[in-house]
Amino acid sequence: MSAPAHGASPIDPLHQFEIQVLQPFSLAGKNVAFTNSALWMSIALGVVLLVMFMGVARQAVIPGRMQSLSEMAYGFVATIVKENAGESAMKYFPFVFSLFLFILACNVLGLLPYSFTVTSHIIVTLALGLLTIVVITAIGFAKHGVHFLSLFVPSGVPGWLLPLLVPIEIISYLIRPFSLAVRLFANMVAGHMMLKVFAGFVIMLGFAGGWLPIIVMVGLFALELLVAFLQAYVFALLASIYLNDALHMHH
Repeated sequence: MSAPAHGASPIDPLHQFEIQVLQPFSLAGKNVAFTNSALWMSIALGVVLLVMFMGVARQAVIPGRMQSLSEMAYGFVATIVKENAGESAMKYFPFVFSLFLFILACNVLGLLPYSFTVTSHIIVTLALGLLTIVVITAIGFAKHGVHFLSLFVPSGVPGWLLPLLVPIEIISYLIRPFSLAVRLFANMVAGHMMLKVFAGFVIMLGFAGGWLPIIVMVGLFALELLVAFLQAYVFALLASIYLNDALHMHH
């Protein structure tokens, strides 16, 4: 959560989502300035790489904290992939694992004071959603060739219904990246706005309300931390389900 700028209202819930240019830059006449969003995406990537590097640097028989954390994350996502896409999907595990860790890092870092929540912007979550569907579609064509298009033809359906159902299946498939994007974006925005509003009330009340407002804030923060994890989990889960469709053509 970013702090309010000078002169901004402490309970302004929208200011925290503002994109700020940190370093102006143009390339071939295009504005490619380095922003706070790019900064926190870089930080999230750096945190993920650092944690995983520290986790695998020393393969101790009795794992330390970082090794335990990395092994726990690996096992958690591996279970998601195996249970929802099968053992054969483990060759694509690094992709799902990378999505999970990056989204989780962005979500959790966005809860820190003076930070920026990258996943609160629809353009970022949509890019992640499109990347997921494009990669999974490429996997489907690589495995099945043109036969992958049969995914859009429901089995056991009378031929006269196909002209109606096939477009519906195609549209539902194309909606997948938008569904992934909106779910993640909406949950992060709603949670951070709620935290911002209640934090503003706590500041205005001071100690007039006793310890109750602070206790409520701690509870809300814990809830938002849980949501940050759940949204990364749901994204990885849905990616695994879509991967299962691409690999096994179940309909």
